[in-house]
Amino acid sequence: MGYEDAATKAVSEGDATDWNAVYSEQLPRIYNYFRFRVAHRTEAEDLTAKTFEKAWKNRSRYQHDLAGISTWLFRIAQNVGTDYLRSRRPHLPLDAAMAAQADSTPESEVEHQADIARLVMLTATLPEPQRELIALKYGAAINNRAIAEITGLTESNVGTILSRTLQKLRSVW
Repeated sequence: MGYEDAATKAVSEGDATDWNAVYSEQLPRIYNYFRFRVAHRTEAEDLTAKTFEKAWKNRSRYQHDLAGISTWLFRIAQNVGTDYLRSRRPHLPLDAAMAAQADSTPESEVEHQADIARLVMLTATLPEPQRELIALKYGAAINNRAIAEITGLTESNVGTILSRTLQKLRSVW
């Protein structure tokens, strides 16, 4: 399904929240969001767990009439990520080791790792708001409308910022 999944629709229609469905549907998106934001896979896993833990603890505060459950979860994830990044050094080095076990050659792995390292280096030079949008769009695979809801920007502004950011990254690639 799309960004607003079956669990979100059930919640927005006033049904009881199926937290198992929310967890299984949103876990990959939240995890991928953090993979784009932090250096290590284990950190992304920890931050993902912390996000769902906070959501569970605060589930009584969720107001379905204000936002979809996915939007609410990503706001929690943003806060968890911001808190984490604030607690780290200003220039946190990003780890290029993405544990993607595939039928690849050592040469293709080296090339892939070099590309990731270069992308990490280039995105590290971007201002924080642009890195946030890149992580939401490509890490969490969220559409511009949902990103706008999460960030408080207009959908048009999200698209413009992403377009300019990608153009800037392509020009220095």
